[in-house]
Amino acid sequence: MKEISAIGKLLSKFGLKPDQYAIVVSISKQKLYFLKGEEIIQRYPISTSKYGIGNKEDSNKTPFGMHCISNKIGKNAEIGSIFKSCRNTRKIAKIGADIEKDLITTRILKLRGLEKGINKGKGIDSYERCIYIHGTAEEHLIGRSASHGCIRMRNRDIIELFALVPRGTLVKIVRR
Repeated sequence: MKEISAIGKLLSKFGLKPDQYAIVVSISKQKLYFLKGEEIIQRYPISTSKYGIGNKEDSNKTPFGMHCISNKIGKNAEIGSIFKSCRNTRKIAKIGADIEKDLITTRILKLRGLEKGINKGKGIDSYERCIYIHGTAEEHLIGRSASHGCIRMRNRDIIELFALVPRGTLVKIVRR
């Protein structure tokens, strides 16, 4: 947990206050940590990109660096609701099924990159790439790299996290 404390200190350089919420995504651990200041409030297993780490447009890789939650989409949507272009289709995914498409389900936390030249700007922009934290129909793949760039969560977990985090929450995506 020293590593997470160190990340909490890093986040403080970006203006994180001791009573402020933040998220740290560890790609190597396939975990999402929800923090208040430097204290871990909750841990969630996740799934990041099966194509690796990277910020380039059309790479299908999970971007790294500092982000913030720019939009929260899906409040009160039914669990398993399928979203396309950030709109609820009113269709419900079969949770646990292997599917060909990377379905976005239940809730969306849309990320905006904050570091120019890393995850913000032409050809690398996380917001333009539509990088989200979202639910998935493929919950059985949580805990290993399986997404197309986004950060997938179990549907009940994304409902919980969605309720806890305000827009503007800092999100640090790290390799380790």
